[in-house]
This record gives sequence, structure tokens and C-alpha cells, in this order.
Amino acid sequence: AGVGRGAGGRVGHTQASVVAESAAVPITEVGTDDVTRIPTGFSEFDRVLGGGIVPGSVVLIAGEPGIGKSTLLLETAGNIARAHAAAGGKVLYMSGEESQGQVRLRATRIDAVEPNLLLAATTDLGTVLGLIERERPTLAIVDSAQTIVSQDVDGISGGSTQVREVASALIDVAKTLDVPVLLVGHVTKDGSIAGPRTLEHLVDVVCQFEGDSETALRMLRAVKNRFGPTDEVGCFDMSGEGIEEVTDPAGLFLSGGGGSDGGSDGGAGDGTPSPVEGTCVTFTLDGHRSLPIEIQSLVTNSVLPTPRRAVNGVDSNRIAMLVAVLYRHGHVNLLQNDLYISTIAGGLAKEPACDLAIVAALASAAKHAPIPRTTCAIGEISLTGQVRPAPRLEYRLREAARLGFTTAVVPCMRKRVEIPGLTIVQVATLKSALGVLL
Repeated sequence: AGVGRGAGGRVGHTQASVVAESAAVPITEVGTDDVTRIPTGFSEFDRVLGGGIVPGSVVLIAGEPGIGKSTLLLETAGNIARAHAAAGGKVLYMSGEESQGQVRLRATRIDAVEPNLLLAATTDLGTVLGLIERERPTLAIVDSAQTIVSQDVDGISGGSTQVREVASALIDVAKTLDVPVLLVGHVTKDGSIAGPRTLEHLVDVVCQFEGDSETALRMLRAVKNRFGPTDEVGCFDMSGEGIEEVTDPAGLFLSGGGGSDGGSDGGAGDGTPSPVEGTCVTFTLDGHRSLPIEIQSLVTNSVLPTPRRAVNGVDSNRIAMLVAVLYRHGHVNLLQNDLYISTIAGGLAKEPACDLAIVAALASAAKHAPIPRTTCAIGEISLTGQVRPAPRLEYRLREAARLGFTTAVVPCMRKRVEIPGLTIVQVATLKSALGVLL
């Protein structure tokens, strides 16, 4: 009934439907009714997608091997299958990398076993399209684009020609049958999505699943989104029982990291209010989120001809510049010392707004003068020793107040900002900032 098998095993529109869709209408007559989105069962996933999965859309999830892409999507499949079981909805999970038994083992471990979750193990594109057309699922998942092969085009599995053909066919069937498709994509060793760049142009949403293999923290970011923002980030925690969302990641990057209780004793969440030298907290922006990041530093006398600079989570080139500015304008000489600067739990403090906290942590370690745990520092430092404004500073300060910080050292602001419970100290130069912090 208007759906037929086309060349290459695709499901295509009839001529009548093509003519109907190509008719031009005035923009004032185009409806703007909201599409009913499908919740994924993860509020963090929904946040990144813009409120849920749009029917008929194709979402590409890319990430490094072993980062947890398949686990995230299988758990999402279980959530949606569980939510649509009463209505008779089905979720179709097709794997080209694992057998049905292997997928079942993982589904059992993460509690994603549902009667209406259908598993298929195939690498043939025609079989994949046939299953989607026959089952008409609420959601279809293909793992992965690089393992599916079309018999109608030449090229090896995972090659540009094959990946382009597979993506085009899946997009065609998704739009025709109004079935959303979640597509797993591999990445190359430089971090880019494998296959032709046209793959990213064809799909509706491109998400990057990121994380450090040495930590359990995972971040989901939308690189492209036709149905929502691209500046949102979802936080997840990888455990032996699967993936759990972290709705309030405030305490992840602070020493002793806890959860929402991290602000009761100055943001550390470890029950020890006494300050420690060589540490300072700042607030970074990741999408629409403001995250507290604790900078830790260690300063020692060097026995090497060239002092060592070891960094983790910060920009090494920027550290060299900040050490020079600290010597010239802060009168703290660390040029001949070994410096070790790190963040907590794999947090990143690479934006310029973290400069003031980095310099404060270094000066604190050098002078053995601890900074109170209830104090945070936000601001960019220029080569002239000036403390420059940071974007969305008021938003960062409100998050600091929510977490229990009582003092914030910030650049001079154009408009007066008052936040209950937070004393805002405005400084213009690095020298004056160190005088307040130490």
C-alpha cells in the first residue's frame, strides 16, 4: 500500500507520494504541530536529543571501541520495549558484530531482557531492511554501519561505498515507514567518524559518546541535531551492571566526589572542611551545564637541567604561559621548579576561564598557603596580568552558590550581580586576585 521494494533492496515511495511531497505550499500554511517524541528511558539521553527520539529520524552514535555504545543502546532498547509492552510495540536490535547469544548475555547483565525486544544477527542489508519492513518496530537499532554489507554495490565491508549505501537505505526506510533508527558508527584512531563524511550529512542526529577508559565517566554530546540543540551534554556512569545516568554531576570532579551533597562542607563532599594547599576550584561550561572542576598542583625543587612539567586535564602550552605570567606579574618564581598539575576524575579544565584557578593552585602550593574550600576562582588571565571576563559568568556563580561555595573571586563585571549566600569579590589583576585568595 504505497510501499515497494526498490533497487538495492530499499523501501521506496510510490510515484504518487513523491509528487505529493514535492508540491510547494506557502510557508504560512505549513503546520507546526509538535511531533510526539519517544522517551529513551534516560533523561540525560533525552536532553541531548532535544526531548527524545523523533519518529522517522536516523541517529548516529559514534565512539571509540569499548566505550559503551552497544551497552547504551541495548539498555535504551530495553527501556523503550518495557515502556511500549502494554501497547504491543516492538524494539528491533540488529547486530552485525555479535551473535544473538552474545547480545542476550549482555542484556541479562544490564537487565534489558523483554519479550518484545527482538534480536537479529546479520550483516546483510537486504535482511536488515526486510526485518524493519516486516516487524514495523517502535525503534530499530543497527550495530553497526561498518559491518552491514549491500549485495548490490561493490566494495569491502566498512568501505566508503558500502557505508554510504547502507546509510542511504536505512534513511530511506526510516522516512518511509516512520520508524526511528539508531545507528552505531565506528571512529578512526584520530577520533573522527569512520566512513565518508557524507554519512554525517545524511543522518538527522550525530552524537559522540566519549570517555576515558581509565574512568567510569561517559559523556554523550550532540555534534549535529536537526531536532534540538547541539550544546547539550549527557553524563553517564559505566558500571558492571550497565550504564547509569548521572543527573547531577556536580561532585564528580571534586576530591572525595559525592553527589548533590558535595556543597554542604564547601563542595568537597568528603566531610573534611580543612583546606589543603595546592588546590583551587573553578567552574567550567560544558554545553548548558556548569561543572565544578578542582585543580590540584604540586611544586617541588627540580634536580633536572630542564624542570619537568607534568599535566593532566589541562593544556600544557597554557601552563607554560601561566607560569611566565605568574613570575612576571604575580612575583611567584616557579621557572626552576618541577610542576605537576592535574584535575580530578578525568575532568577537563582547558577553557581560558580556568586560568585563575590554575594560577591560584600553583601559588598556593609554592607558598604553602591553602585556599579555603568554600572559595572558587573563575577568570581568564592575559599576558599583561589582567583578569579577563568569562562567558556566562553569572550562570557559573549561581551553580557555585547552589553547591555551597561562599566566596567567588571573579573578574570585574559590567553589571552588578547579587547571589544570596555568595560573596563575589571582583579583581582586575592577577596580583590583586592572589592577595584575596592567599
